[in-house]
Amino acid sequence: MSLAKVIEVIAEGESVEQAVQNAVTQASKTVQNIKSVNCENIQGIVSNNQIEKYRVNAKVTFVVENS
Repeated sequence: MSLAKVIEVIAEGESVEQAVQNAVTQASKTVQNIKSVNCENIQGIVSNNQIEKYRVNAKVTFVVENS
């Protein structure tokens, strides 16, 4: 039987795809066995009427290993 755990992170990027990738990349520095990412909220950060960057609230799911 396997057990999965979910953490929530906020990440930014030049595109939505980059923001999601940044969430996974940063989470993987301290979490192993990441299996999925689910983005619930996407924001565009605006400056001078232009979108400067994107921000996502991402839930990262990983499998907990038995020790």
